[in-house]
Amino acid sequence: MNDLPPDLPRLRTLETWLTLTLDRVRQQIKDAEQREAERQHGIEARPPAPDWLIERGLSGQDAVYVHAGGCWNAGKRSKGVDRSTALHALTEGVAACPHCRPDTELGYFDG
Repeated sequence: MNDLPPDLPRLRTLETWLTLTLDRVRQQIKDAEQREAERQHGIEARPPAPDWLIERGLSGQDAVYVHAGGCWNAGKRSKGVDRSTALHALTEGVAACPHCRPDTELGYFDG
């Protein structure tokens, strides 16, 4: 049983259609590979997460929490800081996050 047309003109038409379809599939593969390469480059080029965060209040002025860098509870208004800035914030009365306990990690004990 042969499901292809028997005559040359229809076979040539089918060949042309298959060639165009194959070209489209190859272009889609090329585009997908490019997107994956860009995604992988973005992952590799991402800067490391900060070790410490200071979370600001709604006004953006007052610091409300000090967090360890990977804290799941750090809000969107958090900014990465270095160790000395995090320690300074704690000594100035900024609260330590009760979830990640940066004061313990920093060796700061208020008392």
